[in-house]
Amino acid sequence: MKEYYLSKKQARTLLLRKQGLTGDYRFAGEQGIYDYIKQAGCIQFDPVDVCGKNPELVLQSRVAGFKKDMLYKLLYEDRTLIDYFDKNLSIFPTEDFRYFERTRNRLKENAWFQSQVEEVIPAIFEKIKEKGMVSSKDIKTGGKVDWYWGIDTSLTRVALENLYFAGELIIHHKNGTNKYYALAKDYLGKEYKRKDPLKDDYEHLKWRVLRRIAGVGLLWNRPSDAFLGIRYLKADDRNRIFSELLEKGKIIKIHVEEMEAPLYSLKEDAKLIKEADCDNRSRTEFLAPLDNMLWDRKLISELFHFDYKWEIYTPENKRKYGYYVLPILSGNEIIGRGELAVNRKNRILEVKNIWLESGKEWDEFQKPLQEAVRRFADFNSADEINYRKDFMKRTEG
Repeated sequence: MKEYYLSKKQARTLLLRKQGLTGDYRFAGEQGIYDYIKQAGCIQFDPVDVCGKNPELVLQSRVAGFKKDMLYKLLYEDRTLIDYFDKNLSIFPTEDFRYFERTRNRLKENAWFQSQVEEVIPAIFEKIKEKGMVSSKDIKTGGKVDWYWGIDTSLTRVALENLYFAGELIIHHKNGTNKYYALAKDYLGKEYKRKDPLKDDYEHLKWRVLRRIAGVGLLWNRPSDAFLGIRYLKADDRNRIFSELLEKGKIIKIHVEEMEAPLYSLKEDAKLIKEADCDNRSRTEFLAPLDNMLWDRKLISELFHFDYKWEIYTPENKRKYGYYVLPILSGNEIIGRGELAVNRKNRILEVKNIWLESGKEWDEFQKPLQEAVRRFADFNSADEINYRKDFMKRTEG
């Protein structure tokens, strides 16, 4: 069984080529959005919007010509993509919905506040019959409960989310943060009726692990945040799965200089190893905080010598950088991080802070960074860019 030996630079280039983050853009337009998400399995959703929501940020760094409304057309008009749980709340191809039948059954059986929810459900279905879709604001029945993300939550909202978790409803569309739900059977067509082809829980775990290796591009057989959302995955199962995937030729083993644990990629990505020494057109991109490539931050620390923590949930007085800070990729290195925010009323992109890593000089990266900021402003429909005074900083020790 062939094993591969790479330098760190080669491994970084391999990973970036897999992710479509180096050289000419591999993905373009609506088809590129679908193709990247299909390749990755899923991208994570997060509703916070400081300078773009997480899935939008993932796609703007990879898809030429990406516009935010393209993603929502695929989700809520074409329905080739769907929002549901994979790596936490995610977006993935609708054709994969069948593989999450186990998840839907489990969530249906473990519905929160089941007896109270059942009292509200008839009113929900009646409103859907009347209007075709429903939001929590459309039904003024039921009280309030303490939900998993907040106290005094509308029981109607809880009921809608339970029905969504169980797969009986899907998100019809969103208006800001308000979700509108509709019957899954009315919008998913044949995908609603297709059954999970995986015969048992272990096969499901194996499918999910292979999916995460594809999602990151290079992954090790260690406990990892890349495996979040894969319920009941234990170390023994993980070890067995990696061994079987390797034996059956689904993955390959890659040894990287100065890294103790081997890395694994899909077998079909072996062709990218031959291109790891090729000269690529250098790109500078702002990465999403929950970017697929960053799912295992310990791996990124070893491979790129870059330590990243998303500080959105860190108390303000304990933050090292800021509330919403994005890693900056340039060439095959992560050269720093940027704090950007959009003033939507005035259509201004605010460049609050840019921290370059030790040894990186502004003179070297000024032109590609300014070009990346300009593209980022276009992505956010900002007509003006405002660089704050003293925005250039050094990474703190």
